[in-house]
Amino acid sequence: MEVMVNTDGEGGSDGGGGDPMSVDDNANAVVEMGVGVDQGKGVGPQHDIVDNDGVMEGQGAVSNSGDEMGKRGYGDEAETEEAATVHGSKEGTEELLRKVVFSEEEAYKLYCDYGHRMGFSIRKGKQSYFTGTKRIRTKDYFCSKEGLKEGEKLTDANFNDPHTRTNCKAMVRFRVNDQGEWKVIRLVSDHNHNLARPEERHLLRSARSLIAGRSSSVEAMLYGGFQTPGAACQIPLGSTSVTNNAETSKQDLLPCYSSMARTPVIGNGDLQNLVRHLKSRANEDGMFYWDVQIDRGGRMTNFFWRDGRSRIDYDCFGDVVVFDSTYRLNKHNLICAPFVGLNHHWQGTMYGCALLADESLSSFVWLFKSFLEAMGNRHPRSIFTNQDQVMSKAIEEVFPNTCHRISRWHIQKNAASRLGALNGSKAFNKLFTKCMQGCDSEAEFGETWAEMLSEFKLEDNKWLKKLYKLRQKWCGALNKHTFDGGVEYEPQCDSLSNIFNCIADKFTSLSAITVAVDKLTEDWREKEFDEDMRCSQKPPACIIKHSDILNHAAKVYTHRIYKLFETDFLDGCGATKFKELQCEGSNTYQFEMTMQGRGSRVCTVHFDMTTMQLNCSCSKFETMGLLCPHALKALSIKNVCSVPETYILKRWTKDAKKWGFNPKQYESSYRECMDDEAAYCNHVMHYAYDLVVKSQGHEELRKSLWETLESGEKELEKYLENVTQYALSYVPLERSID
Repeated sequence: MEVMVNTDGEGGSDGGGGDPMSVDDNANAVVEMGVGVDQGKGVGPQHDIVDNDGVMEGQGAVSNSGDEMGKRGYGDEAETEEAATVHGSKEGTEELLRKVVFSEEEAYKLYCDYGHRMGFSIRKGKQSYFTGTKRIRTKDYFCSKEGLKEGEKLTDANFNDPHTRTNCKAMVRFRVNDQGEWKVIRLVSDHNHNLARPEERHLLRSARSLIAGRSSSVEAMLYGGFQTPGAACQIPLGSTSVTNNAETSKQDLLPCYSSMARTPVIGNGDLQNLVRHLKSRANEDGMFYWDVQIDRGGRMTNFFWRDGRSRIDYDCFGDVVVFDSTYRLNKHNLICAPFVGLNHHWQGTMYGCALLADESLSSFVWLFKSFLEAMGNRHPRSIFTNQDQVMSKAIEEVFPNTCHRISRWHIQKNAASRLGALNGSKAFNKLFTKCMQGCDSEAEFGETWAEMLSEFKLEDNKWLKKLYKLRQKWCGALNKHTFDGGVEYEPQCDSLSNIFNCIADKFTSLSAITVAVDKLTEDWREKEFDEDMRCSQKPPACIIKHSDILNHAAKVYTHRIYKLFETDFLDGCGATKFKELQCEGSNTYQFEMTMQGRGSRVCTVHFDMTTMQLNCSCSKFETMGLLCPHALKALSIKNVCSVPETYILKRWTKDAKKWGFNPKQYESSYRECMDDEAAYCNHVMHYAYDLVVKSQGHEELRKSLWETLESGEKELEKYLENVTQYALSYVPLERSID
C-alpha cells in the first residue's frame, strides 16, 4: 500500500502570486488519482490521500489530473525500466527524460530547469510512500497554473493573468527505485496558456527559488542557534580601513549566525563573526563591497557594506537616498543606519547599510566617503535624513552638490514629544502639514507658519524656532525644483522610515543584524521581481480604453507609476478649469489652470508646440518626474496624443534597468563609453554582472552565457592576433626604408 501526501507549495517559492504561473498559497491543489475517484469524494482502494493539513481532498483548487490518469492508481505504473510516457510535444525534453537524480531537491531542480527553458513556473504536488516507511516512491510536480481557483471564472481578460489558474494539465512524475534513483516515468508537456518569453524567464518564481536556496539556508542558520567559536579574526591594524577581504572559505560562514534573541553578549567574538560574514559574502558575490574603519588603537569602530545588486540598483535609481540613523542596538550601543531609495515601481530598494559606533563628524564623513566609493563616486541628487547638525556638516563636506532634506517622518516624530497635547489637534496638524507640503510658494508658507504660531500661541516655542531656521531643508515650497521621487508621500514615507524596527530586536548580535538586512533586502527584491513579471505580461488596464495618451503611458510606465499618471490625467481633464492667455508666436501657448474643489489656487502652464516644451508653476515634474494635471490638460487642449519623450523619466519606465545597463540604448551614453576608458569598464562590468545574476541557478542559461563569452573571446583573440601580425610585418618595412 502507498500513502499519498499533498505537499503542494512545499519548499519552493511558488506558493503565491507574482509571475504568470503563480497560484494561491492557501488553496489546496488536489489531484484526482486512483480507481473510480469522484471529485472530492475519497479515493480508490489502493491509497490514502491527505493534504498538508490532513484535510480530505475536494477543498480549494480543483485538480486536473484524474482524467489524465485514467483508471490507473497513483504510483501504479509498471516497475519495469521502460521508457517514460510522454503526452504532448517532446521538444526540449531530452535532458529531463534522460537524467537520473538522487534526491527530491534534485528532482525539483531538474523540472524547474526544464520549466525555465520552456517558460513556465512549477508547483510541488502529491507524493506516495512505500508502505510502512517514510521513503518516497513517486513524486509529482505540476505547472503552477494547474487546477482552478474556487469561485474564479476564466475569461479572455484574465486567462494569462499571473494570478489565474487555467486548469493546465502539464506535469511530471518521478519514481524512486530501490537504489534511490529518481527517474521520470510520466510527462505531460503541453500547456493551455501562454508561456513566458525568453527575456522574461528569469523572473519566473520557481526559477528564482533556485537562486534563493542560499538565502533559505541563511535563515536556518540564523534561527538555529549556532554557537560562536573562539577563533580570532585577523584584521591588519596598519591601515585605517579594510575593504573587500574575501579570503574566508564558505565553512567560515556558519559560525556567523548566532540566534537573534538568545545569544549573549560575546564581545570580540561578535565582531569576528561579523567580519567572517562580510568576507564570506565577498567570496560569493564578485561585486560585494564592505569597509571597516579602525581607530588608532587598532579597534574596529564603523562598518559599511552593500552587495552587487545594490550597486546596480543605485546606478538606476540612486537619484534619491534616504539615510536613517535613528535605530540603535542596545546590546552594543551601535547605530544601524541603512541607505535606501525607491525603484521604478515606487517600492523600497536597499543601497547599503552601516554600523556606527557614534554620531561624530569623523564617523559620518568616513561613512559617506565609503558609500560614495562603493557607488562609483556618483552623488545623489537628494538625500533625506533625520535632524542632526553634525550629520548635516558631514553631508555638506562629502555631498556638496546634493540637496540635503530633513525627513517629514522625523519631524512628525519629534513633534509628538515636543508639542504635547497639540498633536491631538486636527486644526494644528492641518496647518503644520500644510507648512511642510501644502504651500505653493515661499510667501504662502510664511503666511501659514505665522497663522499657526499665532492661533496656537507658539511664538516662544524653542523647538519650532529652531525648525523654522532649517525650513529650507524640509519645506516643500522651498524645494520645488529639487527631485525627490515622491519619497515623502504616503506610503513611501512610512515604509522607508525605521525599517529596522520591523526586522530585528535591539539586542540582536552584529552578524544576525546583517542577516536580517539581507532578509529584508531579499523581500524587497522579491516584490520587485513580482512587479517586473506583472509588467512584462500585459499593460495596465486603462480607465479610458481609447485614450491615446493613456495607452502610450500604459505602454512605457510600470503599473504603479501608470496609476499615478492616470489619476493626474483624470484630474487634469475632468476637474480642471482653464483660461488661455495670448502669447507671442504662433506655436506658444499659456494657460491658467484651476483645479475644481482645490480652492482658488491658479497654476500657470507654458507650452511650446514647436519644441514640445512644457512648464508648470506647480513644478511637479521637477520634483516627481511625472507631468502634473495642469500640463496634461494643456496637452489635451492642443490634441497631443502621446507623452512627449522629454517628459518620460527613464527611472519610472518598465525598461529602467535596461537603460541603466546598456549604454547602446542612448547614443550619448554609448559615445561616452567608447571615449572614456573608465566609463567603458564600469558599464561593461555592470552589464555583465546583471547577465550573470539572471543566469544564476539555471543550467541552460549558464551554458548559453558561457558560449557567448567564449565566442566573444575568440573574436577578441582573432582581432588581437591580426593586430600583432600587422605590427610585426610593419616593423621590418620601416627599417628597410631607413
